[in-house]
Order: sequence, then structure tokens, then C-alpha cells
Amino acid sequence: MDLDTVTRPWFNAVCRQIGSLELFDAHTHLGVSDPDGFKQTPAELEAVLDAAGAIGCFVFPMHEPDGYPAANDRVLAVAAAAGPRLVPFCRVDPYADAPAEARRAIAAGARGIKLHPRAEGFTLDHPAIRDLFAIADEQQVPILVHAGRGIPALGAHAVALAHEFPNARVILAHAGVSDLAWLWQAARELPNLLFDSAWWMPADLLALFALVPPGQIVFASDAPYGSTMLAATQQLRLALQVGLAPAQIRVIASQQSLRLAAREPLIDGGPAVGEHEQRQHLLLDRLAELLQMAAQLSFRGAPEAGAEMLALARQACAVPDGIADAPVFAAIERLLDSYERLAQEAPEDHGLRSLLTLAAAVAKTPDVPVPAT
Repeated sequence: MDLDTVTRPWFNAVCRQIGSLELFDAHTHLGVSDPDGFKQTPAELEAVLDAAGAIGCFVFPMHEPDGYPAANDRVLAVAAAAGPRLVPFCRVDPYADAPAEARRAIAAGARGIKLHPRAEGFTLDHPAIRDLFAIADEQQVPILVHAGRGIPALGAHAVALAHEFPNARVILAHAGVSDLAWLWQAARELPNLLFDSAWWMPADLLALFALVPPGQIVFASDAPYGSTMLAATQQLRLALQVGLAPAQIRVIASQQSLRLAAREPLIDGGPAVGEHEQRQHLLLDRLAELLQMAAQLSFRGAPEAGAEMLALARQACAVPDGIADAPVFAAIERLLDSYERLAQEAPEDHGLRSLLTLAAAVAKTPDVPVPAT
């Protein structure tokens, strides 16, 4: 048994609800020098895509402390060898003549620009950033910006730049969580301001899928920090739960990213579905919070505290047989059984912790069918 084997029945179950589905992963990396210790080779990336049957991805270098020109060239070479499946972006550092490197890389075949304010230590009011947005506007290529944890708010600058450069396709990574509290409203007036879904917290993703127009969301995993199949399983369940139609989910899953890659006009996926009144699931909500705490503590290097939360989550699954959500609790308990077996077999495999975030997402999506026993 491995992670893909455990995930596949859940992936298949959500795909059946959508019907015909193609996946294009809008956020993946290549590199072996990132200071955080994560690595991904071209063969490993291809394997992640193959496991999900994904038709392609945007790919760019991981953090490279020695600079990006050589790393960009490696990504360009890998993408050229792989054919159209891998769509290369260049990554640039505003402190290292970023506009010149972006122009060089785009001329060599890059189809987008990646910025990482946390890794490179800048904000979107850095003087080089406006020049990069001008290049993205001129070339009509996406400019993908880390907008997750570990950074100050960047939404105001992103909105101003998206207004100034309407042909730049701005993608805020990680659901734009740094500013999602208000950005969803601003995005409705800015069709060139998009969000990728490479994030793991169900509450944030539920807000993203409900409040942002579906044509402004692109599916993403953040591989190797996530996997394409597991991310799709979690995220598409949440998209179904908020009421997105299969056609809208197909726009998110691949169609809009393919338009971005081809520099074509973007698809209008219709308005955001907005918030809907749904019946409360008090016991499932309780379980979801325990599972999320277990995952976060494990991710943050507190395995004993994470194990305590996981034990409480297991006890929270012991609900009476007659309640309406009993099958969901039983399915989550089976998922936790698989997680614990895999954790015993491979205790150093940090990717297994993503099964806990999947379990939390299942607890938040009781209206989406679970796999058969």
C-alpha cells in the first residue's frame, strides 16, 4: 500500500461526480537545492502527473540561493524535452536584474513569470515589480505570485498592478490567503486577477470556491509540497460542496490554465456561487477541526501533540449508527486506518500528513459521496 493507492478511490469518487475531467496543475516545481530540503526531479514530476492522469502543468524552479538564470535554463530544457505537457515559467529575483532575466527567459521559451516574496524577501512595491508586470502585460503571459503564509499583505499592490496592466494575467498562489478576507470582492471587478488553489485548509478553500468567480481560479497542487491527485481529490470535493457545477469545475481543473498557456482570451466561468445556507453538521465540524489541528501540529514538527489530536479525532468518529452522517464518519475512520498503517511503514514520509488534510476536507464535504467500502 502507498499514498496513491489510498487516495485513488477518493479521487475516482469525486471524478464520477464531475464526469469527463482533465487536470492541469498550475503550480509545480523542479529543483534539488532548496534550503528547506524539498526536492523534485523531472522524473518525479512526471510520475506525479501520471498518477493523476494530468495532461500538463506550469513548472518553475524551486528556491535557488545561487540565483535563477541557470535554474531557468534547466527548466526550459526539461520542458522542451517533455513536449507541450510541461509549460515552463521563469523565476526571478527583483534584487538581481529581474526584468532582464524575465525578457531573456521568455525569449528562450518561458510562458510565464514566478515571483516569491517570502523566499526573496520583497514586497510588490519593489521598483522592479512594476517592470515585470509591464513585461507580462506586453507579452500577455501569466505572472504567478506567492500569496500564502510568511508574507505581509500584498493584495493592495496586486490589485493596483492588475488595474494598471490589464493584459497581465496575475495569479495569486495559495488561494491568495494573505488577503483573501477582502480580495474576493475586488477580484470580481478584475477578470485578469486569478487565484491558484494550492492550499490545504478547507475553510480557506471553501471561501475561495464560493466567493471568487470560477473562471478566476486555477487548480494547483504545489508539487512536491503536495501531489496532483491528492490535491485534486481534496479541492474538487470542496468545489462540489459549495455548489459549483461540473462545467465550472472543468474550467478550474484545466480549461483556464490551457488558455493562459496559449495566451488566449480567458473563459468566463460565470459569477461566484456565493454563500448558501446549509444544514449544520456539528459533529463533523468538530471532527474537521481536530483533524486540521493534528495535521498542522505534525507539519510544524510537534508529532506528540499531533498524535494526541489524532487520537481525539479517532474518538470523535465514534458516533451513533443512526445519525445521518454515520457513513461519512466511517469513511474518515477507514482513511485514518490507512494513514496510520502507512505512517508505521514509512515514518519519514512527510507527504503522508496530507491524508489528514484530506480527511478534514471529507468532514467538511458531507454532501459529496464517499468511496464504497
